[in-house]
Amino acid sequence: MLPTISTIPLRQMASGDVFSLQVYKFIGAYPGKKVYIQSNLHGAEIAGNAVIHQFIEFLLTVNDTDLTGEIWLVPVCNPIGTNARAQHFSPGRYCIYEAKDWNRIFWDYEKEAEDLAAFAKSQLHLDLEAVKQNYHASIQQKFTQLLEKINSPSGVPYTERFRYKLQSLSLDADYLIDLHSSTNQGLNYLYYFRNREESTKYFLLNLGIVLDEYDGDAFDEAFIKPWLALEECFKNLGREIKFDVEAWTLELGTGMQMNPDSIAKGLLGIKNYLVHKGVLQIANFPLENSDKHEMTFSARSKVKKYYAPVGGMIQLRVELGREVKAGERLYQILNFNKEGKLPKVIDVFAEQDGLVYDVSTNQAVNEGEFVLGVI
Repeated sequence: MLPTISTIPLRQMASGDVFSLQVYKFIGAYPGKKVYIQSNLHGAEIAGNAVIHQFIEFLLTVNDTDLTGEIWLVPVCNPIGTNARAQHFSPGRYCIYEAKDWNRIFWDYEKEAEDLAAFAKSQLHLDLEAVKQNYHASIQQKFTQLLEKINSPSGVPYTERFRYKLQSLSLDADYLIDLHSSTNQGLNYLYYFRNREESTKYFLLNLGIVLDEYDGDAFDEAFIKPWLALEECFKNLGREIKFDVEAWTLELGTGMQMNPDSIAKGLLGIKNYLVHKGVLQIANFPLENSDKHEMTFSARSKVKKYYAPVGGMIQLRVELGREVKAGERLYQILNFNKEGKLPKVIDVFAEQDGLVYDVSTNQAVNEGEFVLGVI
């Protein structure tokens, strides 16, 4: 099966060069769900690009009759972030010009829906598919209005143009997968949303974190929050309803690295998930007993991040993936001073039991900088 390949201009630079997106669309022989997968929204988080590349190579070997619906793939979805450099390091987490996190800029219909409760009431006795179509039409109508502002003589900041391009590709998807990594050094895990726990195990990862609180306007959040809000409105009206709409962020290991294990796990999980969802038919999938895959679950609100109490050098830090107990030493800081005193070593202890899931790459820290995360 061959994809349709589209190149979409994103931004013209002062030099005249144009940054673009490239979209690979695999269309099945039968109509069905739309899957949208992107990678590298943050500049240092590159492993997802290899996952998409290997997934493309796999899809080239299957027949269109093995795909029900369509799969849209967008590697290197943020070329400006990907190309950002600070000497040998790839930061690219922020749009420096606007001082914004690239994954905290997206348009959320829930915040602009004028009367969601009234809409739910008007749809109360319709079948699920009709409600979904009507609601999507409302979202799309509001989203289209953004283009008027973008094309106005006064224009808009680049982050608003950028988000429009990405969301215009993904807004009508049924399943959205955003491939990330830790900007530092991290485990393989996924973020998910309430009432979607059943599907988490299909990705075959060991750790799932439910987003019970939001940083605000992340790509996956902006996609699914309107649907979660409508489900809640129906529940308040006495009707339990659940749309077959899902959003996932897969965190695949360490930033600035193409870790083969993380890439393999990301690819395997996506294949298995899409087979379970009826999008793909693949020999030997779904994997045996994958619907019973055991995971550790936690909540975003339970994450405890540790920041350096003083400046210095991190030493004797517990390793990534280690289970720790409250009161156990997590790391030491070798602390220097400009007060005519000898250097000293400061121990930092765990405030709670948990798993070390993220650690800083740089072991020289200024006061208040991130050292590690425990969940």
